[in-house]
Amino acid sequence: MAGRLGGLAREFREAVPPEVKMDVADLNRREVRDLGRDPDVLAVTIPMPTRLVEPVGMPAAAGATWGIGAVGADLSAFTGKGVVVAVLDTGIDHTHPAFAGVDLMEQDFSGSGNGDQQGHGTHCAGTIFGRDVGGTRIGVARGVGKALIGKVLTTTGGSSEMLFSGLLWALQNGANVISMSLGFDFPGMVDFLVKNHGYDIRPATSQALEAYRANLRMFDSIMGIRQSFEAFAPGSVVVAAAGNESKRPQYDISVSLPAAAEDVISVGALRLSDTSPGAYAVGSFSNTMPEVVAPGVNVTSAKAGGGLTSLTGTSMACPHVAGVAALWWEAVQATGTVTKAGSIIGKVTAMARSNVFDPGTDMGDVGRGLVTAP
Repeated sequence: MAGRLGGLAREFREAVPPEVKMDVADLNRREVRDLGRDPDVLAVTIPMPTRLVEPVGMPAAAGATWGIGAVGADLSAFTGKGVVVAVLDTGIDHTHPAFAGVDLMEQDFSGSGNGDQQGHGTHCAGTIFGRDVGGTRIGVARGVGKALIGKVLTTTGGSSEMLFSGLLWALQNGANVISMSLGFDFPGMVDFLVKNHGYDIRPATSQALEAYRANLRMFDSIMGIRQSFEAFAPGSVVVAAAGNESKRPQYDISVSLPAAAEDVISVGALRLSDTSPGAYAVGSFSNTMPEVVAPGVNVTSAKAGGGLTSLTGTSMACPHVAGVAALWWEAVQATGTVTKAGSIIGKVTAMARSNVFDPGTDMGDVGRGLVTAP
């Protein structure tokens, strides 16, 4: 898999965004080496499995949408109007009433067709921009009028070329905010090499680690393209779930990829405090060292097939931050100043609150704090 950049110097001279494409092919070692020497090739890597950041526990009956108030969206004068949001996930149930009136641009990168048989993408999209359902508010930025829905996962997962292709598609189609509640599946690649190719566990782990590093370089290269786009257009704020691998108090795990990649806002998950009314605590599953945190426990949003359901995980926290980023886009644009993704990232992180947590909270678990709407 190679990310190719055609005629970069020429494109910059003509003041248009560089043309970027992803190629996937079976290559021998010599061809890989030759591609690595090509100045127009950004990176070459073996595709590796990707997976949902799976919700924790079982779905629950829909409850109060406490996250809307926690991030201050209920008090904001802004709705995300005029902001384009991309959701890279399992697709969307476009017939759900939560998305009535939204211009949904669907693109399948998984090979399984548009739509959402899993439900994860529908739930995440509902938290970002869903309209009220049966009188219940679920969307942080319910004025968003256009959304790019990149299906990069099936019900059983996906692979990194699906994610990279979806990310490039979102960047090149003008997404202001990109939300990703998924991760690279390192253990899954080890299992695949052992079970399908007869590797012993040690070489399988080494091979998976090599692929992990190369995919990180590929992701960082694409994020570099994101930065270059800001020379020609507003650019994109990229938000990703931190992961659910921690198990406090036994152990905690640092933010996983792609949330740990360069220039991505990584998001941890909060719950309501058990001991301090009006305060918040870190979810026991939430990976440590995120950039910011948001509500991620018992989050009510759209259910594929209709109605509402409540899910838990950093997957549910991530779309809260994407929605807040959409509100900040509209707020900054309303001032009449030139709006770029970098300035929105600064607003989202700088305006996060750090004085709303249980006493004794480790600030490494909450980063800059709880994101706050304008």
